Amino acid sequence: MTIQPTGAEHVLPGIDPEDVAEPGAVTVVIPTYNESANVRELLRRIAESVPARIPCEIVFVDDSTDDTPAVITDAARDCPFPVSVIHRETPAGGLGGAVVEGIAAATADWVVVMDADLQHPPALVPDLVAIGDTHDADLVVASRYLPGGSRAGLAGGYRVAVSRGATGLAKALFPRALRGISDPMSGFFAVRRAAVTSDTLKPLGYKILLELAVRCRPRRVAEVPFVFQDRFAGQSKSTAREGLRFLRHLVELRTASPLARMVVFGLIGLTGFVPNLAALYVLTGAGLHYLPAEVLANQLGVAWNFLLIEVLLFRDRRHHRHWADRVGRFALLANADLVLRIPLIALFVGQLHLAVLPATALALLTTFVLRFAGTEALVYLPRAARGPRPLRTGRLPRAARGPRAARPPRTGRDLP
Repeated sequence: MTIQPTGAEHVLPGIDPEDVAEPGAVTVVIPTYNESANVRELLRRIAESVPARIPCEIVFVDDSTDDTPAVITDAARDCPFPVSVIHRETPAGGLGGAVVEGIAAATADWVVVMDADLQHPPALVPDLVAIGDTHDADLVVASRYLPGGSRAGLAGGYRVAVSRGATGLAKALFPRALRGISDPMSGFFAVRRAAVTSDTLKPLGYKILLELAVRCRPRRVAEVPFVFQDRFAGQSKSTAREGLRFLRHLVELRTASPLARMVVFGLIGLTGFVPNLAALYVLTGAGLHYLPAEVLANQLGVAWNFLLIEVLLFRDRRHHRHWADRVGRFALLANADLVLRIPLIALFVGQLHLAVLPATALALLTTFVLRFAGTEALVYLPRAARGPRPLRTGRLPRAARGPRAARPPRTGRDLP
C-alpha cells in the first residue's frame, strides 16, 4: 500500500492479508433497470463471496419496466441474506437517485454500491469494507486505473475513449475534491453511511460517485484495483442521452457556489452579444432606425441568454415558478439593465469625475452584479412558503408513506 500525500490511500496488489481487518456489517445497494436476466446469477455470486459470518443485506432499487422486481423476489428465496426491493414509480435522479434512495434505506454502517450486470465482481464486496475499516476510510473506490485493475469489460474503443475523456474532464473541473481518486467514474465503491449527507445530494444520471465525492467530501479515501468484467446478460444502458445528463451534472456541480454561478452567468451573457449584434445588423440593413433596432436586437440577446441560463445554470430551480413567470421576470431585469446603465454612467462622470470609458466599464460591472443577484433572487429562488395545504384525499402524501417496497420473508440473518 502506498500513502498519498493528499490523504487518500491506494491499496495495491500484494498487500499482506493479515493487515486487513475482518469486514463489518454491510448493505449492498444495487440499482436496476430491466436487469431480470442478471439477478439470479448476481445474488448467487454475492452469496458465495460474502462470508456467512458477516451480517449482510441486499437492497435493490428498481426503475424497471419489465419483470425485474418479480424475478428479484423469487430469486431472493434462495439467498441466505435478507433481500428487499424498492420499486420506484418515478425514477427521479436516474441511477444516482436510485442509489441515494438505497443508501437511505440501508441499516448497516457500510454501504457497497454496485451494478446489477456483473461487470462489478461481487467477490470484491468484503474486501472494500475490510479495507475501509482497516484504514479508517469513509470511502473506498474500486478503480480500473490502479496497477492490477483493468477496463477490459468496456466494449469497443469508443466507450474506452469516452470513459477516459469523462474521467479527465471530471478531474480537471474538481481537482481538489477528486485528489487521490483515480477513477471518479467508477460505479463500484463502499461508503460509510454516516459520511453521506443525503440532504446535500442532487443526483443526476449515473455518476453517483462523482456526486458523493464533490458534495459530501469524505474525510479519507482508499482505493483498490478491480478488473471491469464483461456484461453477463442484457444490453448496456449507457447512451448519448446519459452522456448529455453527465455534462449537465458536471455543470451543476461546478456552479454550486455563488461565485461560480456568477462567472458562468457572465460567460453566458457574453455569448448573448452574438445574436444581439447579428439581429442589429439585419434590422439596420433593412432600413430600421438604429435606436428601435437596438431595442429589438437586445430582446433576441435576452432570449438567448434566458435559454442558456435555463438549461445550463438554473435547470434544477425551474420548478419553483411557471415558465411564463420566469420569462417575464428575466426580461424585465435584462431590460432594466439598459435603463439603469445610462444614469449610472452620468453619475460616475458627474459626481466621481471619471472619464467616459472607465465610467462605462464601472456601470457595466455594477449592472452585471445587480442583474445576477436579481436573477437568482427574483427568478430562480423558491417562493415564500404559504403554509401547508389540505390534502385532497384522506391518503398520506407520498413522502410520508415512504417508497413502495416488496420485501420477501427475511429468511437470512438480520443485521445487529
